[in-house]
Amino acid sequence: MNQSRIPFLVIGGGLGGLTTALALSRKGYPVHLIERAAEFGEIGAGIQIAPNGSRMLDSLGVLDKIQTYAVYPHRLILVDALSGDLLTTLDFGEKFKRAYMYPYLVMHRSDLLTILLDACRQSDVITLETNREVVAVDDLDAGALVSCADGSTYECDALIGADGLKSVVRKYVIGDGDPICVEFVAYRGAIPMEEVIEFAGMDTIRYWIGPNLHLIQYPLRRGELYNQVAVFKSHRYRADSDDWGTEDELEEHFARTDGSVRKALARVKRDRRWPLYDRLPTDNWTHHRITLLGDSAHPMLQHIAQGACQVLEDAVCLADMLASYQGDVSKAFLAYQGERIPRTARVQRSARLFGDIIHSDGVGAMLRNVLLSGRAPDDYTYTDWFYGYQPERKETVNEH
Repeated sequence: MNQSRIPFLVIGGGLGGLTTALALSRKGYPVHLIERAAEFGEIGAGIQIAPNGSRMLDSLGVLDKIQTYAVYPHRLILVDALSGDLLTTLDFGEKFKRAYMYPYLVMHRSDLLTILLDACRQSDVITLETNREVVAVDDLDAGALVSCADGSTYECDALIGADGLKSVVRKYVIGDGDPICVEFVAYRGAIPMEEVIEFAGMDTIRYWIGPNLHLIQYPLRRGELYNQVAVFKSHRYRADSDDWGTEDELEEHFARTDGSVRKALARVKRDRRWPLYDRLPTDNWTHHRITLLGDSAHPMLQHIAQGACQVLEDAVCLADMLASYQGDVSKAFLAYQGERIPRTARVQRSARLFGDIIHSDGVGAMLRNVLLSGRAPDDYTYTDWFYGYQPERKETVNEH
């Protein structure tokens, strides 16, 4: 099945792909999006959206719809997972709202995907297709040719790879091999609120931290669900085996944690384990008229909850650059990565560093706890750079 030439082709129907399609459509660009799965959907449960992400959702015109599903916590607390001692609080109150103008919210990933999907379906310039597994990408200099497993092909003027951690498009643009497994594994899922034994309340994200482990808890979907994510570093990791990060290791790692943590662990879903991956920052993710976005470009660890926010920023920035350069794809793609690479690289590095801090043991953990305990709840020194991000709106570039 041959397709006519497409102006913009997006590969990947997750949060990154749908947000990109929506952002481009808002600037008047026709978009064709293909997804390998039989239907659009998100695996997983909770997602955190900081003000820098909320700001992007507002610019896309979907923030109001999110209010139906989201929970707006009043605070995030860090708690020592071994002693149960409160270490520090990040207050999301009035001072936070004045500083960043947009809220910190948590919601179910599938709810966010549904909102984005509905917005895309309502657009007259977005075409969505499923059951399209990309097997080859050919760079045509002035575009790209994409081939799928079912024999269908797509020729496009511009290609955007939003196909996730194990991106096929990245293989053709960068070719830097597999992502890096950091030997940590997560067990996660949302349970009905009535099954929760102990929880910190509807207004709190609770982040238990300890030696090579942590547990995150917060409410979802108007308080009907409670999201729990238990993470630990496996001592049995082997690159050539799946026999690591097992349920017995989960129990072993959390055995010496505070009683509240152990009670919560009894309700953490065990049906699937999620190895954690990232990549080292790169100085390029564009080649001619092909570029990358989100996890395809800059996968990062989840420790500072910025993955989704960076995807949203990518999509809005890409659309803004295309509008600024009046649709000159080559120049817009280079300007897009020029703005985004320094920021996403810093976020990638910060996520790794924060992981080292929260997972420290011994003297390192003692020093961490002392420093955190002296911090004021409304001290936003370490969040300003992340949450206060506002991309510069460039004037339209006239090349004539």
